Amino acid sequence: MSVTNLDYKFSLFTDHWSPKVIAELNGQAVKLAKVQGEFVWHDHAGEDELFLIHRGTLFIDFEDRPTVTLNPGDLYVVPRGVKHRPRTADGQEAWIVLLEPIATKHTGEVDHPLTVRTYDHL
Repeated sequence: MSVTNLDYKFSLFTDHWSPKVIAELNGQAVKLAKVQGEFVWHDHAGEDELFLIHRGTLFIDFEDRPTVTLNPGDLYVVPRGVKHRPRTADGQEAWIVLLEPIATKHTGEVDHPLTVRTYDHL
């Protein structure tokens, strides 16, 4: 495997809320996503989800706890089964790195127009 440059990989796409797989290891996928606005409320019943912020600010809302604010360099793990909604401030874009099992469904069991069923590999 060769070195992967995140800035270069982020330069290869412009769509929002559509994660791209850039690496796989031990049954996990490393995904990049550009996000803007609000995502759908969802959870992942069997998997934790790691968010690492590369650029911008991401807010993660929860039904039962305070919103988490993540800035570049911040990392946060949403525990399995916890309902959450990622979002950005009005008009702002964030670039995020996700680490989760390869089989993790993009929007959990929620079927939504933003749901990704097949991940592109960069």
